[in-house]
Amino acid sequence: MNGYCLSSQKTTKLGRKLGMRTSLDPELCEAIATAAAEIERTRRIPAHLMKLIHSARLSRMLLPRAYGGDEVDPGLYLKTIEAIARCDASVAWNLFVANSAALIAPHLEPETARTIFAPPNALVAWGPPNATIATTEKGGYRVTGRWDFASGCRQATWMGVHCRVQEPDGTLRQNQFGQSAILTMLFPADEAELIDTWDTIGLKGTASDSYTVDNLFIKEAFTGTREAPEARRDPNPLYAFPMQGIYAVGVAGVALGVANAMLDDFKGLADHKTPRGYKKLSDSATIQAGVAQSEAKLGSARAFALETLAEIYSRASSQGAIDIADRARVRLTTANAIHLSIEVADWIYKQAGVDAIFANSIFQRRFRDIHTLSQQIQSRDAHFEAVGQVLMGRPPEVFF
Repeated sequence: MNGYCLSSQKTTKLGRKLGMRTSLDPELCEAIATAAAEIERTRRIPAHLMKLIHSARLSRMLLPRAYGGDEVDPGLYLKTIEAIARCDASVAWNLFVANSAALIAPHLEPETARTIFAPPNALVAWGPPNATIATTEKGGYRVTGRWDFASGCRQATWMGVHCRVQEPDGTLRQNQFGQSAILTMLFPADEAELIDTWDTIGLKGTASDSYTVDNLFIKEAFTGTREAPEARRDPNPLYAFPMQGIYAVGVAGVALGVANAMLDDFKGLADHKTPRGYKKLSDSATIQAGVAQSEAKLGSARAFALETLAEIYSRASSQGAIDIADRARVRLTTANAIHLSIEVADWIYKQAGVDAIFANSIFQRRFRDIHTLSQQIQSRDAHFEAVGQVLMGRPPEVFF
């Protein structure tokens, strides 16, 4: 199965619906959607579905071709994550995180990258940086600590930690910005102890659990940094984008997919729902206008993101990184898509009435998913402030 092409002609109505306007195989869409209830109940992505996902190469979209990846452009990546999110948000979330983690490959020694990513089921998971400090030893580093929010850790083959580094003289290593450097350190997944902490209102199937390592030694060869895209070893323009920028593209894809799926389902509901004392929803001018406005919001956000990503990608250099202005544009388009998706989802939830409040309602599950996404750092309002600083000729107060 190839996850990027509409190769099968023998698909059900559900699969065709979920696969429309995307480059995702409808059979795979249907398999993900069919497993959604199990994913929600068990808080895990089932093994049989992971096999299909790996067969479709959906965790290798951003991995360099040199290590068995596909190096897809950011626009196709956005559309594919969006298509997956139409089927199930937790699967889409874990796949965008796995693909984002694969962006460390161009910053690793080639032999290290091949070791980690050679198996077809290779997945890297990690939690965000925290206050943990690794100490330098001969040939590597030693670290003890705990990290949270490790989406995909239950399927991971390798894990990572992002740490500040204490040099032998006791000082903290500095990066090119004169700040404490953050080094990414990778190790086999079985060397971490997973802790079941992911008990949330939404995105339940991501199993974004916590993990610890105790007195773990990590060889220098299995480390790299996400802070210097200009130091990448691969010339593909994809890797001129900072990892955090492509990370935001993934979140935007999940948000757009969830909101579009809610809108599609609401159109079906509106065609037969007649609230007591009112006419059928689809005959209401208020609903008609709201649906049109929702289509415009999601469509324009998607088009803005795709146009911006394509334009920047087309002229990204084989060396160096995209500049601050372009980084700000990536942030603007992704933040815009995320916020408009949340806005549309809120409107749909309200208009669906009591059909949205029951445990078996697809509206309430997607509402919970998108409002779990809304609390993630990529969704924060402050991104617009940072972009505005750049647009008005001021240096940004945060790193893009």
